[in-house]
Amino acid sequence: MPNLSPPQVAIIGGGPSGLMAAEVLSLAGVQVDLYDAMPSLGRKLLLAGIGGLNITHSEDYAKFCSRYGSQQAHLQTILNQFPPEVLRAWVHELGIETFIGSSGRVFPTQMKAAPLLRVWLQRLRRTGVRIHVRHRWLGWDSDGALRLQNANAEIRVHPSATLLALGGASWPQLGSDAAWVPWLAAQDIQITPLQSANCGFEVAWSSYIREQYAGTPLKSVAISFTNAQGVTERRCGELMISQHGIEGSLIYAFSRALREQLNHFGAATFLLDLVPGRELDRISKDLLRPRGSDSFSKYLKKCVGISGLKIALLHEILSKEQLADPIILANKLKALPITVHATRPLAEAISTAGGVSFANLDANLMLTQMPGTFIAGEMLDWEAPTGGYLLTACFATGKHAGLGVLNWLAQR
Repeated sequence: MPNLSPPQVAIIGGGPSGLMAAEVLSLAGVQVDLYDAMPSLGRKLLLAGIGGLNITHSEDYAKFCSRYGSQQAHLQTILNQFPPEVLRAWVHELGIETFIGSSGRVFPTQMKAAPLLRVWLQRLRRTGVRIHVRHRWLGWDSDGALRLQNANAEIRVHPSATLLALGGASWPQLGSDAAWVPWLAAQDIQITPLQSANCGFEVAWSSYIREQYAGTPLKSVAISFTNAQGVTERRCGELMISQHGIEGSLIYAFSRALREQLNHFGAATFLLDLVPGRELDRISKDLLRPRGSDSFSKYLKKCVGISGLKIALLHEILSKEQLADPIILANKLKALPITVHATRPLAEAISTAGGVSFANLDANLMLTQMPGTFIAGEMLDWEAPTGGYLLTACFATGKHAGLGVLNWLAQR
C-alpha cells in the first residue's frame, strides 16, 4: 500500500474542534494535515446554522460555566482560555458581525454558518493547512500508524502527533458515527457509554393523540422536574408532540436530568403547566363557575383560555372523575404529570453525552496511555444544553488541545 510522507500533526475530524486546533497549530508554524470522512468540512455546523447559528451565550460567565454540570471542573480551565467574549471577538476577526438575541444567545448577523465557515477555511488554507476530504479513519495498524481509507486505497500516515476530533454519535449521516469507540476501547481507553443529550423522549400516547396531534406545537407551557437529589427546576417555553413522544427546546433543557432518572428507574415523570400565566387560586375560582349548556371544551376555553391540544392532553392523562372535579382539574392544569419511558435514539439527538473519560487525559488533553494522541470536542465525556454552550466548549477544547500539541512537540 502507498505510504505518504508523514505530516507533523494529523487532525482527524473537520468540525469546529478540529478546525480550531488546526488554526492554533498552523499559526504556530506547524504543518497540519486535516482528514475528514465526508466530502466537505463542518457539515454538522452547517446544519446547526440552518435555523440560526447559536455561537455562544452572553449570560454571566459563572452561570454560563455552571451549565456544564458535573464536568464543569474538568472544563473550567479550558473555558477560561476561550470564554464567550473571546470566542465572539474571534468571530469578529473573521469579518463576521454578531448580535445578542432577546434570550441572551449570540448569533452571527447573517444567522447562517456558511459565511463563517467559508472565511475560516480560506484562512486555514492560507496558513498552510492541508485538507483531505473523503478520508475515513480506520484506527491504527500494528506499528501505530493511522489507517485512512480514501476513494482509491487505504493509506498509512505516521505523524509526530495526532489530534482526534471525531464528534459523538448524534447526526451520524453528517459524520459523527462513533466508529472510533471500539478502536479506543481496544487501547484500554476508558469510555463513558454514549447516550442521547438534548433529545426528545418517548411517551406512550394514545392513537388519538398520535393521529390528531403529532407535529403540533404545544405553546406557552412550563415544565417542572425534581431530580433524584430533590432539586426542582422550572422552565417556560414550547414543546412539540411527536408520534413517539415529545420534542422541542423546552424538553431538551431537561434531558440530562430526565435521562439520569430513566437510567435509574426506567421511567421519569415531569409536571406540565398548561397555563403558566395564571395562578392556581384564580383558576380554581374560575372553574367553579356554572358550566350551563356549554361543552367541556367551550367551558375550559371560557374559564382558562385553553383549547385543542391542551384539552386533549387533559383527556389523555385524567380520568372522567378527575375532569369533573374543579379542584383536581385546577391543580392538574398547573401540574399535569407526563411520564417518559426512554430517550429517542442517539441518531436523532442534537448532541451526545459520554465519551472519552477525562481520567485518561493529562492537562493538555493528551491520552496518557498513548503519548502524542490528543482528544477534543464531543469525543470527550461532557454535555451541555443548547444555547451556545455546545459550540463554545467544542471551540474551546479544540483550542486547548491544539495548544497541548504545541506543548508536547516543544518538549520533544
